[in-house]
Amino acid sequence: MAPPLLEGLGIRKHFGGLSVLTNVGFAVGDAEIVALIGPNGAGKTTLLNLISGVLRPTAGSIRFAGRELSRLAPHRISRLGVARTFQTPRPFSELTVGENLRLASAFAGRPAPAPAGDLLALVGLEGQVPVPTRSLTAGGGKLLELAMALALGPRVLLLDEPMAGLTPPEVTRAMALLRQIRDRWGIALVWVEHVMRAVMETADRAVVLHHGEVIATGPPRVVARDGRVIEAYLGHQGGRL
Repeated sequence: MAPPLLEGLGIRKHFGGLSVLTNVGFAVGDAEIVALIGPNGAGKTTLLNLISGVLRPTAGSIRFAGRELSRLAPHRISRLGVARTFQTPRPFSELTVGENLRLASAFAGRPAPAPAGDLLALVGLEGQVPVPTRSLTAGGGKLLELAMALALGPRVLLLDEPMAGLTPPEVTRAMALLRQIRDRWGIALVWVEHVMRAVMETADRAVVLHHGEVIATGPPRVVARDGRVIEAYLGHQGGRL
């Protein structure tokens, strides 16, 4: 069996006396879609921040293609091939859409997997290359950030709630987009999500976090029947599967 492309072992994260993650482990294979799910406050975004270098773990190891990431700066991790998006998009508002994509590709130091126009068409921003970024809607900003992450030419793409606020038809399109990204370029996805229909129909595996610990991992429809997972969701106001 091939070694994982991305893996975490014994990850802990403390903020002062508060423990946010405790002995978390995970593994992601080449071109695999792994969903991180769990109630609010479970530590999902914190884990993405540790993988991408925004935060450093208190203990544990995070390795990408055999290389330790846990002490590297975010820009070095990105150049190695780990890109991410945020819950709130952060493109450069003073630049055009096309300039944002060119900047991302230049930063990575390697060719983008497709021309800028093709990347924009893929995410639903066809013909927007000359458009000032500040004129985009909030949803358009999220799509641009996704295109920018792809322009980095990553092997792993970290996504933080990309379907938040989308209508059901938009969720369906987003699900197809994630599968297309994986199938077209072989990019592995690590994906924080609360829209369970999307997780059930798109992810290869789900990793369930609760109170900073992994309580289940496996195919989404299997973990959804796990008693610990059901209790974790139903034990939080508004929790559901």
